[in-house]
Amino acid sequence: MSDLSDRLHQLIPPVISFDTEIEIVHGEGSWVTDADGKRYLDFACGIAVTNLGHRPAPVQAAVEAQVDRLWHAGGTYVYGSLITAAERLVSVTPSSIEQVFFMNSGAEAVEASVKLARKTTGRQGIVVFRGGFHGRTMGSVTYTTSKAKYRQGYHPLLPSVFVTPFPHPYRWGVSKEQADQLALDELERMFKHEVTPSEVAAFLIEPLQGEGGYYPAGHGFLAAIRALADEHGILMIVDEVQTGFGRTGDWFTSQVYGIEPDILVMGKAIANGLPLSAVGASREIFAKWPAGSHGTTFGGNPVSCAASTAVVDMLGDVIPGVAKLSDHAFGRLNELKSKHPTIGDVRGLGLMIGVELVADDRRPDPDAFAAVSAHAIDEGMFILPCGPDGNIIRFIPPLTVTIEELDHGIDILDRGLDAYES
Repeated sequence: MSDLSDRLHQLIPPVISFDTEIEIVHGEGSWVTDADGKRYLDFACGIAVTNLGHRPAPVQAAVEAQVDRLWHAGGTYVYGSLITAAERLVSVTPSSIEQVFFMNSGAEAVEASVKLARKTTGRQGIVVFRGGFHGRTMGSVTYTTSKAKYRQGYHPLLPSVFVTPFPHPYRWGVSKEQADQLALDELERMFKHEVTPSEVAAFLIEPLQGEGGYYPAGHGFLAAIRALADEHGILMIVDEVQTGFGRTGDWFTSQVYGIEPDILVMGKAIANGLPLSAVGASREIFAKWPAGSHGTTFGGNPVSCAASTAVVDMLGDVIPGVAKLSDHAFGRLNELKSKHPTIGDVRGLGLMIGVELVADDRRPDPDAFAAVSAHAIDEGMFILPCGPDGNIIRFIPPLTVTIEELDHGIDILDRGLDAYES
């Protein structure tokens, strides 16, 4: 590993960072194996990408079959895997989504969704929610407020982007209902003091904030945003890059809450690790976007599209089992909460669970995460942090995880917390 580490530091600039420099040579299911043969539970999931675990056989077979036929087109001509992947997506997205087009990454899809909203409404204002993460390109970093660090040194950012609070009940020390009302009151003040609704093209919102701290929006808050959008002719862009494809218990979190997006942003687990993202909307909205107003060279790559079709086909059998796994995980993690004073809150949906680690006075405790993560690596498990202070465990195992693997991972967290608190 030292040779690989030396080569890494020689060739890859430090701006591209890794949580660990352990060399992984193989992955299968919920597990990865390093160069020395040690196995690790991968509860990082490539940042909520490998929802089906590593190397699921049907997806691998679809990739290999497509590679044997065609692996690039670049928008020059049409190919079957593109259309089939689009058909599969439209069949599982909310009913408001009638057409889709493909990009490479979540950030690209967010950028495209905002362009679509601005072009078709003739308005320029975009309202985003504090704590949201929407990518790190020069455009999308303007919409990202999960950490100020992501925006530091890149000003001036895009104009006409307005930031309003997202409900964070635990951090604010209030109930869910109170947090919803506080956030909605601030949005109304924004409309009164900063931008009129008639100037706003879109709300851009995660239904469950990811990087910002794994905070679920809640039905009441999302329903109020949907109603405001309808009242003022504002498009509702729902960023489901991290929350989609079964992660929160249904195909999309919009469906968990019964909310119809005007524009749906998809990515991460869409092809279980191959580069692909998508933007969906109604035919009526897309009909207002002239040909050539946007484009891509690699988006909708034939191999990635073949993988996505196989992913959707597999998830149809996997998603119904997420509720049972979620109940078990929440039950065990709440048991840990009652045992460990370091756990301040356990929240989320499905298998997208945030475990917030705090000091005695509820202050964020990033040292606790660092200690528990190091312990987990020693015992053979990868986890990731989230939140502006890096103190929240992202509990995001594959949706194909077994109860035994869940228990094994939670037992590792338990022992890590024991060690930190002793």
